[in-house]
Order: sequence, then structure tokens, then C-alpha cells
Amino acid sequence: MHPDPTAAPVSAPCLPEAGPVANRLREMIPGERPQERLQRLGPAALGDTELLAMLLRSGTRGHDVLSLAARLLAAAGSLGNLIAWREADYRKLKGIGRVKALQLITVMEIARRVLGRQAGEAPVLDTPAAAASYLLPVCAGLEVEKFWVLCLNRKNRLLKRVEVTSGTATASLAHPREVFREAIREGAVAILCMHNHPSGDPRPSAQDIQVTRQLREASRVIGIDLTDHVIVGRKEADPAGAGFYSFREAGLV
Repeated sequence: MHPDPTAAPVSAPCLPEAGPVANRLREMIPGERPQERLQRLGPAALGDTELLAMLLRSGTRGHDVLSLAARLLAAAGSLGNLIAWREADYRKLKGIGRVKALQLITVMEIARRVLGRQAGEAPVLDTPAAAASYLLPVCAGLEVEKFWVLCLNRKNRLLKRVEVTSGTATASLAHPREVFREAIREGAVAILCMHNHPSGDPRPSAQDIQVTRQLREASRVIGIDLTDHVIVGRKEADPAGAGFYSFREAGLV
């Protein structure tokens, strides 16, 4: 019997592990392995562990690819949580070296971008909660602050999302000139400004407040409405439990 290529050992150990376990892949009934099920039934028939196993492709000595995928899911807590993982997080697991880690973060970045693009009709962003929900997939796992301007029509429907800066949202980086240039170019009647806090706490800094004041004054001069400035964080890190902060709700816009 030829050895199964999907169980070939790959990278060197990263963490101490328990002794070898039974090879789940080898013990499976022919035709029930992930690749064969995928070909026969399609991707919807595969569980999270099997889908991860298809991405990983191979295990390590003493741990087949299904066991490796199961350990990865257990460490992350869920498939969705992997979108925030970095290369170093993946490489803590025995069997995941540099190449596998880079492949996985590439897949997660693709997932983040797909989630960030709304299918069908452009969304209506008429409340802070709607805006935060729209941008949350884009912000997931980011380690730096990014500042976006969302160009809107008269019905608060999104025309275009533009990333203005990447880095701390200071008054010099998120300059009104750059923000409103995009709005004018798109023929927007209103804009919604948004940025993320990688810490997860969406409460504004003094610089955030300064930026908002500058944008509010520029909005009045240019004649393009600033509907809000929303900071996106995470619910578990937000003392208010919302996961976002709205300058309009706070009476500052």
C-alpha cells in the first residue's frame, strides 16, 4: 500500500506535544477522506476541521492533517477567530511552519476582503450601528489604525469606500483636504468617516476629537454633510459594550 501524501511530515516541532496518536486519515473508510468527499459532495458537505485540513494539506510526524486541523480549531476557539491570527500565532502549533502560516494568513486576508464587500445593492449607512456592522469585517485583525471616508448619496447609500490613511488617525494624517477630495470626486452629498482602534476600546483620544472638529468645520465650508465619525472596536473591549463609538450620538458632530 502506497503511503498517503496527505500525511507526510513537514516542519520541525514548535511546541512540545504529547506522544504520537492514531492517524485518523489512514483509518478512514476509503471515499470518506476530506478530498474525496469534497470531490463527490462539494465544499458544503465538509466540516470546519475538514476544510482546514484541505488548506493544510499535510500533517507532521505523529499527527495527521485532520488532528492538526482539529488542534488549530481548538486553539482558535472557532473558524471565524482565525481571521485575527498572525503568522506567529499559527507557528506556535507543532506542524505549522512558515510556509503553512503564510498560506493561512493569505486565505484569511482574502476572507476579510470578501466579507468587506457587500453583495448586491450598496448598503444604507444611516445609523452608527449599521456603519460599524459594515466595516467590522474589514477591521478584524488589523494591528494598525486605518481611516476611511465613506461617500454617500442623498439616501445615505454607500457610493464608495476609500482608505485615506494607515497609521494613527492624527490631524495631519486624516486631513480634511484628503477626506473631502474623495467625496467631491465621487459626487457625494455626504460622507461618513470611520477608523478602527486595534486595542478594541473605541473610546476617542484627544487626537480623534481634534480630527473630528476639523472635519466638522470643513464640512460646513465645503457644503458636504459629515453625517458621523464612527470608531470601530470590539464589544468585549468596550466599557459601554457597543463595540463602536459615534461622535454624532455623543453630540460632537
